[in-house]
Amino acid sequence: MTTRIDARFAELAKQGRSAFVTFLMAGDPDPKTSLDIIKALPKAGADIIEIGMPFTDPMADGPSIQAAGLRALKGGMTLRKTLEMVRGFRKEDDATPLVLMGYYNPIYIYGVDKFLTDAKAAGVDGLIIVDLPPEEDDELCIPALKAGLNFIRLATPTTDDKRLPAVLANTSGFVYYVSITGITGAAAADSKAVGDAVARIKRHTKLPVCVGFGIRTPQAARAIAEKANGAVVGTALVDALRDSLDIQGQATSKTVAAVADLVASLAQGVRGAKQAAE
Repeated sequence: MTTRIDARFAELAKQGRSAFVTFLMAGDPDPKTSLDIIKALPKAGADIIEIGMPFTDPMADGPSIQAAGLRALKGGMTLRKTLEMVRGFRKEDDATPLVLMGYYNPIYIYGVDKFLTDAKAAGVDGLIIVDLPPEEDDELCIPALKAGLNFIRLATPTTDDKRLPAVLANTSGFVYYVSITGITGAAAADSKAVGDAVARIKRHTKLPVCVGFGIRTPQAARAIAEKANGAVVGTALVDALRDSLDIQGQATSKTVAAVADLVASLAQGVRGAKQAAE
């Protein structure tokens, strides 16, 4: 079965370019503004959209994304409302792939089977669950694949050749390579090291490899997109959103445009990249 993610990568391969993948937290700074921003992303140049599921204990996230999650929770965001947001997006856009990213706990509380049914019906295409190792594939990964959702795994600089096959065993959609060890939004990625890492992962899989962490400028996005099948930007977008809020942390008339404008400039960086020969 071909998902929207598979279809999008096939289409981009024909165009000879990398994907631009954006990440924002669902419900940040409030449910309505969050949906307005996500609706604006495809036109601004996002090829795939990752949506964070707010969680009270996000241990792998840096300060910016943690703060976004807290703003969303304070604004009343829940997993149920996140799925409603996906449904709202799908009313106008049936092509752009949507990936939910976050932690297992909210899904476990929601109920795995119910969550997978509701996520698929809402129009979710894939999941990235950062705290479920391959050893626990029966919890969510295998059921998600059976439900027709891609299950996207993270690989890091510390994922060695011995560990990679386990990480990749039930992965689908794409592999998300975290170019820096540590929390999100920390240092900048080194494109030569990224190129070597992507080549190493590709020896183990035919899936596209997207690279995230440390991309903040069009130049950095371009450098990564030249080495990988996609560049993922999250923290820079979350920071642009935060900087547009008023003193109470509420959305302003500038909020949607602040994110969309940055996406447009980063997308130009990605689109200016010449794809490295496979």
